[in-house]
Amino acid sequence: MQDDAVPLWELVRTAHVVARGFHRVFAEAGLTPTQFGVLAEIADRERAGAPSPSQAELARVVLLRPQSVGELVGDLVGRGLVRRDGPGGRGRRAGLELTADGRVALDRAWPLVRAFNAAESLGLDDDRAAELVAMLRTVRESLSARER
Repeated sequence: MQDDAVPLWELVRTAHVVARGFHRVFAEAGLTPTQFGVLAEIADRERAGAPSPSQAELARVVLLRPQSVGELVGDLVGRGLVRRDGPGGRGRRAGLELTADGRVALDRAWPLVRAFNAAESLGLDDDRAAELVAMLRTVRESLSARER
């Protein structure tokens, strides 16, 4: 079997290497990849003036079950990185916002994430990196559409 004949297998193999790298990056920042994803999504929504994400929306963003996101948000609240606005609970939406410590954690992580994603660290130039992003999005969207 030739590797170039099975692109998704190559993607799986690459994903494992990327995941190990991201775990190192986020460990240096004092976060997990999913904690970073939640903080980044909340920050993006705040910047856009949009309502804070629901747990179901966060689950889609960080690729977890909504129940797991509840525990994750609870951990972030416990660490003082996120504040809940309202009681939340089953069927009730509670707003989430970053605390000052949450912003510091995100500001500490972003430069590390950018460096890890830099085209030259991937062995690519800027054009090929942009092409890779476009291709990966196409694959993800195509495969996701089949699941619905």
